[in-house]
This record gives sequence, C-alpha cells and structure tokens, in this order.
Amino acid sequence: MIGQTISHYRILEKLGEGGMGVVYKAQDTKLDRSVALKFLPPHLSQAEEEKKRFIHEAKAASALDHQNICTIYEIDETEDRQMFIAMSYYEGETLKNKIEHGPLKLDEAIDIAIQVSEGLAKAHRQGIIHRDINPANIMITSDGVAKIVDFGLAKLARGTKLTKTGMTLGTVAYMSPEQTKGTDADHRTDIWALGVLLYEMVAGQQPFKADYEQAVMYSILNEDPEPLTGLRTGVPAELERIINKALAKNPGERYQHTDEMLTDLKMLKKQLESGITRVKPAQTTLHRKKLAFYTSLVAIFVLLIFLSIYLWQRGDVTSRQAEEVKLSKPLQVTLRQVTSSEDLEEYPSFSPDGSQIVYCRETEGYKHIFVKNLQTGKIIQLTKGTFDNIQPSWSPDGKKILFVRSNQSNRKLEPADVFGVHSGGDIWIVDKESGKEVKIIEE
Repeated sequence: MIGQTISHYRILEKLGEGGMGVVYKAQDTKLDRSVALKFLPPHLSQAEEEKKRFIHEAKAASALDHQNICTIYEIDETEDRQMFIAMSYYEGETLKNKIEHGPLKLDEAIDIAIQVSEGLAKAHRQGIIHRDINPANIMITSDGVAKIVDFGLAKLARGTKLTKTGMTLGTVAYMSPEQTKGTDADHRTDIWALGVLLYEMVAGQQPFKADYEQAVMYSILNEDPEPLTGLRTGVPAELERIINKALAKNPGERYQHTDEMLTDLKMLKKQLESGITRVKPAQTTLHRKKLAFYTSLVAIFVLLIFLSIYLWQRGDVTSRQAEEVKLSKPLQVTLRQVTSSEDLEEYPSFSPDGSQIVYCRETEGYKHIFVKNLQTGKIIQLTKGTFDNIQPSWSPDGKKILFVRSNQSNRKLEPADVFGVHSGGDIWIVDKESGKEVKIIEE
C-alpha cells in the first residue's frame, strides 16, 4: 500500500498494526500535512459488524475536542470498500516504548497520568468510555503532550451496544475485574486501567502479570499487586494510596469519577513541587532490612529452642547426651526476608501451622495489623481506621487474631507520648477470613 494515493492521501509508511486496524503515515495532498490513516484489516473489510464498530470509533473520537485526545479528521472508504479513518499524526513515541526503557521519574509519571485523566474526564462527561487504556494507546509527543488514541473499543454509554453479552474487550493486563467477567463496564473501568498504567510507570512492571491470559485474569480478580514501596524507594504514601484506590476490585470502592482522581493527582503534584509531601529516603530501606535481619535471627533461635525441647521429650536426646553434644563445625543459618515495606514493621508472629505471619505495620500515620501468606506472598490488611492496632497474637485454630487497639483516635502528640506512655487501649479480636472485629476487654 506504500506509495499509493487513497482519496487525497498519499501513503508514506506503515506505523503499526493491531486487532482493530492497520495504521499508515500519509501526506494530505490537499492541506499539505502529515496524517495517520487507520484501515480496517482486509480480512475483516467485508464483516458488517466490524464496519459498524469502526464507524462507531470515528464517531466517538470525533465528538471529542481536547488537547489530550487524538484529533479525527474524517472517515471514508476506498474504491474496493475498505474503511479508513484520517487522524492527526504526532511526532514522538508511545508510552509503551518509554516504559520499556525502565520506570519513569515520579514527576513525569504523575504528569502523564494527569494528562490522561484530563482526556478521559472529557470523554466521560460526554458519555464515552474508552475501555482499552494501555501504554500502546497513549502517544507522548516530542513536546511532552500525552494523546489518547484508538477509541476502537470505546462505546457510547447511552448508545448502541455492539458487543455480544459476555464478550471481553481490551488488553488483558489492563482489564478491570468486571471486564474479565464479561459483564457491563462503565467509566470506572477506565479509572482501573489508569491505575494500572500509573503503577506500571512508577514500578516499571505491571501489577498483574503471568505466563498466560487466564492466569492474568485470575490475578486481577483475586490477588493484590505487590506494594510499590517494595519495588522502588522514595514513593510517596499519597501516590500509593491514589493507585490503590484506582485499583479497588469493587467498582464502588474506586474513584467514582475521573475528576476525583485528577484532583488528587494535581494536589500530589503541587505537594511534591513545594516539598510538603515527604519522600522517604533510601536510608529507611536500609534500616528496615537490618530490622528484618535481626527479627529473622530471633525467630530462628526460638524455633531451635522449641525443637530441642521436642527432641528431649521424645527421648531422642538424653540430658547426659545433650551435655556432651559438641558442634563439629560452625552453625550455618539460612536467612529469609519476608517483608519489604519501607514503614516500620513489628510484633511478628507465626500462625499455628507456620504458613502465615501476622505483624503490625505503620501505614498512613497509624499502626495496623497485616497477615502475609509465606507460600503465595499475598498480604492482607486486617484493620483500618484512625487507631493504632498493635501486639497481634494468633488463636490456637489460626482463624482469629487477638490485638490491642489504642483508645486514641486522630491522635495528637501529648506530653506523655514523649516518655512512651500510652493513654490506654482495649483488647479486640478480628476474624481473619471475614475481617469482623469484636471488642472483648475494655480498660
């Protein structure tokens, strides 16, 4: 097709190809400008359903006029009835290409997320859902402007539904939980994809990944992504909060409108520029590694003590033999770090079957109870709120966890706090499976 003239467009080179079309760079001979032409693939050119979706793409995108959305010029058909869209051509690279070089700088990632949010907010206000936000569909121009391209999977929220019930659309790694189930997805599915996009820009890797699509879908539906603070130092707590809220598996717990996420991103950008938001230094990570090292040593020695008692009770080693035992070589200890968050973690305890640990971690200014599965690596936060929850302890059956909750809510520094004196607390129990909390002793 290169060298041919279609309508008043002379084809110059092929730019790319996807499931919904082939894109070429062309010269508009009438207006003497470079454009991008997107053609419906030849093997689909006779499918009426695909033509409808292609026209739907042009109508949806052409209804939008925003600096962060690709401009559509026209839709036309070749003499052999092959549909194409003429749109703006931008010098630059896709966000996918940028991420392949490694994680982006925090300010750059936040700026791109803000621009994409602004474009999506414009589309959502006009009832248009993109449904396929991913790095390959974000073009970063040579002057740093983010452009959302390819509304091929968009739908008008109030328009005709062109997909069959149960059919999933979108790039799998960026699908929302509701998309993976094949159910109806509203504008909050774009908010989810934006959260995945921002996570990937910061971490340099996708939050949900596996060797095959079904495994990725399972991860999206059932697993939590690895905390950003475990993958990169210096990540502000507010940025991780924004991403976690965008990636809430229940749509009702996500940002309900793109404008809400956009407001938080802009506020974070201002705080970083003014220095109000403190970025945790790399020394914190070193401190945490040392703490994890010593905690692991203590746990190993405790296990050795219990093992010695067990063997003695079984009669495998008599008291006389125990006194005569001498080590022929230095004891070799294998250490394993089980947590990597930058915040202080304390009060670790093994579950009765040894497959999980419970511990206390400071998050967003308060200490809360977390449980980590040592086999799968999955971490669950059991308590939330503006209280300090500390000193967790397992029940014998491993189903409940006992802990102390401080009486202080929205606490402020008091003179007694300087000397480590607490104002008191109550003893609570939380059910590990349901998360239900019950107070059992009140002081």
